[in-house]
Amino acid sequence: MPLKIAFAGFRHSHIFDLYNLARESAELEIVGACEGHEPTRANILATGRAAITHDRVDKMLDDVDCDIVATGTYFARRGQVLVKALERGKHVIADKPLCTGMDDLNRIEELSREKGLKVGCMLTMRDSGQFIGVRELIQAGRIGAIHAIAFGGQHPLLLGSRAEWYFEEGKHGGTITDIGIHAIDALPWITGLEWAKINAARCWNAFAPEYPHFADAGQMMLEMENGCGVLGDVSYFAPDRAGYRMPYYWRTTFWGRDGVIETATTAKEIHLLGKDDDEVQILPLAPAQKGGHLRAFLADIAGETPHNGLDTAAVLRSARQVIRIQQAADGGEREVACQ
Repeated sequence: MPLKIAFAGFRHSHIFDLYNLARESAELEIVGACEGHEPTRANILATGRAAITHDRVDKMLDDVDCDIVATGTYFARRGQVLVKALERGKHVIADKPLCTGMDDLNRIEELSREKGLKVGCMLTMRDSGQFIGVRELIQAGRIGAIHAIAFGGQHPLLLGSRAEWYFEEGKHGGTITDIGIHAIDALPWITGLEWAKINAARCWNAFAPEYPHFADAGQMMLEMENGCGVLGDVSYFAPDRAGYRMPYYWRTTFWGRDGVIETATTAKEIHLLGKDDDEVQILPLAPAQKGGHLRAFLADIAGETPHNGLDTAAVLRSARQVIRIQQAADGGEREVACQ
């Protein structure tokens, strides 16, 4: 029998990707969908993007018999929704970020452990043909030991069309937590190296002066366990029109002892320059794994090892690390442990 899944919150559009995957999956049955924000609910009903059944999460959880609760509410509320679901004995999965604070994360981890429940997250970089391909090359030793990484996860700000809650105090939770989670999760998976230290991190207001509390810029300098240095920028600085289609979207460069690899999520190939090469090698992408994060979550529930390593422990570890980096940025901390 398929597992029953209920959706609690649609304030970020990513959750519709998960809703559609669930609708197409023979392993899942959608049994409920809740949205408490009236304008969002009205829009969903008008467009037919989801079959809304409730306007309060608590009532849906009381009314609906389900095995899994998924959420895509605004970032700072996600932890509360996941805790409520776990307390009721439900497995949970969220759009990224899983949550924005350590207190919520600690409670999620505690409930997951005590009740034997699984936690999933839409960490889609592990599903990308570009980064699956890079991982295969690095794990095969094509550029030797990795000593430096630079990534650019800049996004378009889309001021005026982006969801209003982004710019409301207390609802966003930080640009590093929001965007940086993809790299913080994926880079250890790609390289086989764990995070060791936060050298420095910074967030500030740059492109949205109308909302001075909203730190739309985010940068970090990090260290992995072998001393590999990582420089990352996840600011909302990308041009609005090209935005997610620009050739630099998640452009990531890996510098190894024996060469360099570079790709981006919009790239059609992977570039590799070995230590003995005169010219860059143009390599094909690996096959993408659409919905791989959901398959990993369902495998975890079934007691199987996820194909991409994205089990509950990995989800919680990545969430803890990115929240810690955000804390370092907010508090001006330097040279501190990553967890």
